[in-house]
Amino acid sequence: MKKIVTILGARPQFVKAAVLSRVIIKHNELDEVIVHTGQHYDKNMSSVFFEEMQIPVPKYNLNINRLSHGAMTGQMLVEIEEVLLVEKPEAVVVYGDTNSTLAGALAAQKLGIKVVHIEAGLRSFNMSMPEEVNRILTDRISNLLLCPTQTAMDNLEEEGFKNHDIRMVNSGDIMKDAVEFYGALSKEKVTFLEEHTLTKGDFVLATIHRQENTDDVDALKEIFEGLATVHSQKQVVMPLHPRTKSILETHQLNYPIIFIDPVGYFDMLALLQNCALVITDSGGLQKEAFFNKKACVIARKETEWVELVNHGFATLVGSNATRMQEATKHHLNTQHDFSLSLYGNQVGERIYEEIRKLIS
Repeated sequence: MKKIVTILGARPQFVKAAVLSRVIIKHNELDEVIVHTGQHYDKNMSSVFFEEMQIPVPKYNLNINRLSHGAMTGQMLVEIEEVLLVEKPEAVVVYGDTNSTLAGALAAQKLGIKVVHIEAGLRSFNMSMPEEVNRILTDRISNLLLCPTQTAMDNLEEEGFKNHDIRMVNSGDIMKDAVEFYGALSKEKVTFLEEHTLTKGDFVLATIHRQENTDDVDALKEIFEGLATVHSQKQVVMPLHPRTKSILETHQLNYPIIFIDPVGYFDMLALLQNCALVITDSGGLQKEAFFNKKACVIARKETEWVELVNHGFATLVGSNATRMQEATKHHLNTQHDFSLSLYGNQVGERIYEEIRKLIS
C-alpha cells in the first residue's frame, strides 16, 4: 500500500485534514501517517479532542513550539526530515500557511518526495505577514497545488506557475466539507448557548487575535471601541484569545462586551450557527461564517478570501471603528443569498483523487 505523510501544526489544520483522512480510510488504498509538529500549543487538543472530532491520532508529535520563526522552522525541518527518512512516503501533504507547512514542504523536496499543498494560491499581497511568505514559498516547491477558489488559481497563473512543472487544480475548499460534517454533530450543543445566556440570532460573534492588530495598541483600541459601540445595540460575544487577553490586561483596557474563555471546535460551530453576524480578523472564520450563512465584518485591510467581499458577504473595515459600525448595521439589515456556490462540493473526494493520480 502506498504511503503519504501529512504534516500538521495547528488545530484548524487537524480539522481540515480529518476530511481527507476519512476519505482515505473509506477507500482503503493509501496508508496515511500523521505528524504533529506541535507548532500551536493548544490545551484543547487532548485525547478527547481527537475522539470527539473523529480525527486519527498523530503517529509522531514533535512538540516544537514557542520559538522564533526561524528557530521553529529550522528545528521542524530537521525533525520532519528524520521522520520522512524512516517512513519513506510517496508524497507529503501540507495545509495552509504555517511554519509547519513550509518546513514539511522543504523537508520533502530536499529528499525528492512529492509535495501536495492544500489551500494553495491564496494571497493577501501583504509580505509583512509570515503566513504570506510561507504560502508563497510552499506553492513554489510543491508538485500538486490544490486551490480552494478560482481566485487562487488566477493568482498562480499571474505569478507564472504555468511555466513550471507543477499541476494546479481548483479542488474547492476542504473546510466546506469539514463544516458540513461537524456542523451536523454540533447542533447538539444548544446547552452551550444556554450556559452563556445567549439567544439564537441575537448576538454578534467576534474574534480578534491577528498580530497586526494585537501588536498595534492604537489599532486594538480602535477595534474594541467599535465592538463596544456594536455591543450597545446587539450583544457582542468574544472567545478571548490568550495573546489578546494579555495585551488588554497589560494596557489595562476594559470594554463592555461579553468575554468568554477560548472554546473548542464544536462550541465555536454552535456560536457560528446561532449568531447574527461575525466580526473577525481570522482568515478561516470568514469562510466558516459564509458556510453557516452568516455575513462577516473583517477587521483587516485585506483578505485572502476576496470572493466573499466581491459578492457582498463580507466587508473589510481594517481597525476603523466607524466603518465597523456602518458595516455591521448594513449586514444586519441585509438579506444575503447564501445559496451561491463559491467553494465547491465533495472537496475531500476531489483532493483524494488528485493525490492518488500524483503517486500512481
